[in-house]
Amino acid sequence: MNTLIDTPKSAKHSSGMITILMESGVELAFPCEAYPRLGAATDEERSNIELSPMGLHWPDLDEDLSIRGLLRAHAKR
Repeated sequence: MNTLIDTPKSAKHSSGMITILMESGVELAFPCEAYPRLGAATDEERSNIELSPMGLHWPDLDEDLSIRGLLRAHAKR
């Protein structure tokens, strides 16, 4: 596990929501509509998610979201 931040263990798309399970057991979820590229994407494109220690990548969309950015946005809600 990265010592600076928690790292993603898995991520999935379902019903317009992205759900991320972190190594610590914390679960984050956000609507695809919160991000323009994800909002305009097909379900297949949204579901093709690659994980990295720092975040998520959608290769079909050339979209990257960092865990830090998602946590900041999640904390504002």
